[in-house]
Amino acid sequence: MIKSGPYLIDADVFIQAKNQHYAFSICPGFWDSLVGHYETQDVFSIDYIKQELLRGDKEEDLVRWVKKKVPKEFFLTTQEDNVIEYYKSIMLWVQRSVQFFDSAKAKFATEADGWLAAYAKVHGYVVVTGEQYRPEVRNRVPLPNVCKAFDVECCEVFRMLSNLQVQFEWER
Repeated sequence: MIKSGPYLIDADVFIQAKNQHYAFSICPGFWDSLVGHYETQDVFSIDYIKQELLRGDKEEDLVRWVKKKVPKEFFLTTQEDNVIEYYKSIMLWVQRSVQFFDSAKAKFATEADGWLAAYAKVHGYVVVTGEQYRPEVRNRVPLPNVCKAFDVECCEVFRMLSNLQVQFEWER
């Protein structure tokens, strides 16, 4: 049973949401609920995720949402000694793993996933991601695999929304 938060959201959740089920024009309530649950201290992300999101086109809905609607404190800083130490442990585990191809290890080192898992471990957050646990994969390092290796709880967005009892109302 996944605990009920607080939650730390991966970049892929934001990106998949805007591209699929929760597009800004279709489901603005999804985006409002994220900010609302930040205000109740239930939903956050990290600084490295913000950097990834802001690499998009400046006119894109997601980039504008991050810049204009999301409080800057929503994106927690990873620059804490204990988070940095855990991040080093995660990176060492990835680099020493015989499972993953070198190209997968190199790509993982350039992404926010290690930081997300480290922050969640240190502070007791649940990681929310669209990725699936895949013990057989070799060509990438899935975030859920890292979470499992470091005993970090991980779930998908629907579980988070259900646990937070989010409801989207239709207005006429």
